[in-house]
Amino acid sequence: MAVNFTRVDGERKDHSVTFYGLSTCGWCRKARNFLDENAIEYEYVYVDLLEGDEQRECMDEVVKVNPRKSFPTLVIDGENVIVGFNEDKYKEVLL
Repeated sequence: MAVNFTRVDGERKDHSVTFYGLSTCGWCRKARNFLDENAIEYEYVYVDLLEGDEQRECMDEVVKVNPRKSFPTLVIDGENVIVGFNEDKYKEVLL
C-alpha cells in the first residue's frame, strides 16, 4: 500500500519537496504557507488524517528521515531533511 499524497502545483519546480505534517499543527500550517507564498511545487500528507496500515506505513517513512517523529518534516530531493518550521533554512535550500 502506498501513502496517498496530495500534489500542490507551483511555479518553482526545481526541487522535489515532500511534506509530512499534522492537520492540527500551527508550525505545519506556517511551513505550508511558506511553500504556497513562494510558489514551490510540493506534495503533502497529514499523517493524523490517515488510518490503519496507511498511517503506519507513512510513520515508517517519517522515522527513516526523522527519528524524533516531529512535524513538520520536509524531505527535499529525497535526501535533504528539514525538521520543524525554519524559514531561513527553507529559503537557503529552496529559493
